Amino acid sequence: MADVLFEKRPDGVGLITLNRPESLNAMGGQLIPMLGEYLSECAQDREVRCVAVTGAGRGFCAGGDVKGMQARNSNASSSTRSPVMSLEHAVRELRSWHNSTSLLLHEMEKPTVALVNGVAAGAGMAVALACDIRIASETARFTTAFRNVGLSGDFGGSYFLQRLVGASKARELYFTAEMLSAQAALNLGIVNRVVEHEQFMEEGLAFCAKLASGPTATYARMKANLELGERGTLQQVLDQEAMNMRISSYSTDSREAVRAFVEKRDPVFVGE
Repeated sequence: MADVLFEKRPDGVGLITLNRPESLNAMGGQLIPMLGEYLSECAQDREVRCVAVTGAGRGFCAGGDVKGMQARNSNASSSTRSPVMSLEHAVRELRSWHNSTSLLLHEMEKPTVALVNGVAAGAGMAVALACDIRIASETARFTTAFRNVGLSGDFGGSYFLQRLVGASKARELYFTAEMLSAQAALNLGIVNRVVEHEQFMEEGLAFCAKLASGPTATYARMKANLELGERGTLQQVLDQEAMNMRISSYSTDSREAVRAFVEKRDPVFVGE
């Protein structure tokens, strides 16, 4: 069975399922390369208008594969590469994984949603945070986890978490690796909503389908404005908003929405 499954749904949702349930979908095997490939495919496919990421079984993603880490540590000690070459290779590999997953989830020109069905730990939590929106089952749990294995953290969690909960709380969660319930994560603003587990996938996918039926190209401009708002000055944001607002007004979807308003009907967006 493949480590990641992909379903291109007729409602415009690209559903990516992490599929190593025996390890709570830990990032071993081909999970990260396959996740990156499917995200790239979704980003380029105009028929996919919203991307949903979830996990098979009881977990969303338990983060790094600790057993795999032990094997890599053993292999590193017997490697013929110099320590410097080994380090350079490992850094390049991890940076590539970051760019193909967390960076793409955050910057993709269409909505991305994490449907967190169970535990999201370490890098798994970071991948969920990289998405635009997080919907959690009531059984979901969140922890940074890195301190438990003596690691500093990866996949962008350091960037995303403090923007959601503030710098001081993010430090606390990294230093303690506290396990948060779905409700606690909701209270902190880490997730957008919590859903009863029995209705979780149905409601989560219905939400994604609603986004997929929206003005996709406009969503991309919204995301660009919000991204700049995280790091730019007010003047920079105002200038970009002016440009994107005027571009949007010429779009097919905006003109359809104006017609629909005048005609007292719901607009039918085509994503352009």
